[in-house]
Amino acid sequence: MPRTVIAQQHDTVDQLCLRHLGRTAGVTEAVYELNPGLAELGPTLPLGRAVVLPDPPATSATVPTVQLWD
Repeated sequence: MPRTVIAQQHDTVDQLCLRHLGRTAGVTEAVYELNPGLAELGPTLPLGRAVVLPDPPATSATVPTVQLWD
């Protein structure tokens, strides 16, 4: 279930996603879809702006690593 958070001074959408959802990849775009007109406010959100966040991602994607040296 999406939840609403309040922007603090100098917050960006990425900062809200990282603080409340633990990641930005794949969720920042969803925030803009849930909040029409949010992008027009600029990179820094107004203090006290309510922002609806999506549900946290169910799984975390892992990236395979490559070892260059033994």
